[in-house]
Amino acid sequence: MVIAAHLRIAAAGVWCVLASAGAQAQPVAPIAIRNARIVPVSGAPIERGTIVLANGVITAVGPRVDVPAEAIVMDGAGLTVYPGLIDALSDVGVGAAVGAVPATGPTTGPAAARPPARAVRGPEDRPGTTPWIQAADEFRADDRRIETWRTGGVTTVVTAPRGGIFPGQAAVVNLSGERREDVIVRSAAALPVSLSPPAGGLTFPGSPMGVIAYVRQLFLDTRDGAERQRRYDQDPRGKARPDHDRATLALQQVLQAKMPVLLPAVRTREIDRALALGRELDVPTVIYGAHGGAEAAPRLAKARVPVLVSARWPEKPRDADPDADELLEALELRDRAPAAPRALAEQKVPFAFYSDGLATPGEFLANIRKAVKAGLSADAALRALTLDAAQIFGVQDRLGSLEAGKVANLVVVQGDLLGDKPAIRHVFVDGRRFDVPAETPPAAGGPREATPRPGEGDHR
Repeated sequence: MVIAAHLRIAAAGVWCVLASAGAQAQPVAPIAIRNARIVPVSGAPIERGTIVLANGVITAVGPRVDVPAEAIVMDGAGLTVYPGLIDALSDVGVGAAVGAVPATGPTTGPAAARPPARAVRGPEDRPGTTPWIQAADEFRADDRRIETWRTGGVTTVVTAPRGGIFPGQAAVVNLSGERREDVIVRSAAALPVSLSPPAGGLTFPGSPMGVIAYVRQLFLDTRDGAERQRRYDQDPRGKARPDHDRATLALQQVLQAKMPVLLPAVRTREIDRALALGRELDVPTVIYGAHGGAEAAPRLAKARVPVLVSARWPEKPRDADPDADELLEALELRDRAPAAPRALAEQKVPFAFYSDGLATPGEFLANIRKAVKAGLSADAALRALTLDAAQIFGVQDRLGSLEAGKVANLVVVQGDLLGDKPAIRHVFVDGRRFDVPAETPPAAGGPREATPRPGEGDHR
């Protein structure tokens, strides 16, 4: 789709930021996409509609929309507009190496124990415990993975620090590639927890049981410390001041904000264990991993606990002995994992997908298609990638669907986004447009060539 030269020049300046400190973005012309199929997710698809974007938000969407006279108009004939996709747990922007793909540990997700985390020294030595670290403060807009995932239709990530039992607080971040201050949607969105022993040769906690005991004790210490501080503040005379414990002070803020606590659980017995731990800690719990979620789905539904499903389906290790026997449990998990989302949907358990170290959005979506082939409806899969993910992290009022007033995160696709051969043509993040070059497969040894896009040209 090509816009006339003078309109391209106007659009190029849409998101320029003034050089002076504290300056606001320059006013820009609205953008309208007309004659497109629009999938709002929050409502029925609009077979031929218009969506208007202005100042980073959606201002109108529907079958009959008045387009502002000053708008840049794109012809969406032959294209479908979806909400921007959300990767519900990632380390994009805060991982150890720009562009690096983290290895997956015994439990899944960026909170799983990988490199040793910095330990806090205070009233207690607390290994792998840095809950005061916020991904929003450490996010790097120069991470090369931002462009990779955005090109694949992922406009938002829930990104979290890596390593340790309490690595830090996750943030909801838009992938526009702008400076950190402009991309944070929610700075303190969740507290990921790992139940794997931290690396570094520590004697305690040196087992999953020890880690669970440690997590339990830290939350007890947090509540006890808050009560001690309350009593001291009421009547400090003649009393010793409570100890300053950076870890429990950070967790007090988590508890006061009723922030979701993410607990890892892959197999069914681990899910049951995490549910019991969440009840004991008395915190808003979200399970992540959940490849054994099919068997646990009724209990998850009864507990009203949302789930983040790892899209990295279990596989046989590449370096495994081909002649070695595998445990039946491992074989069953590998076979049943892609069907877990269907079972969750049938039990009306809110769930979202996360990439769990997959290198590209292409792999991410291909694995979600495996869940669709295993019985998950395409509508439920799309909702898990958009509105359900937004609801789990409390940002459904601004992300996850195409509605007036929400952030202008869009994916414009030729074909079905969850079909076999979707072609993403444009991605909008915070209203900023990114074009995805259309390419044909190269001939043997030949260069890749751009192909014309349907609906080329702009119309008023």
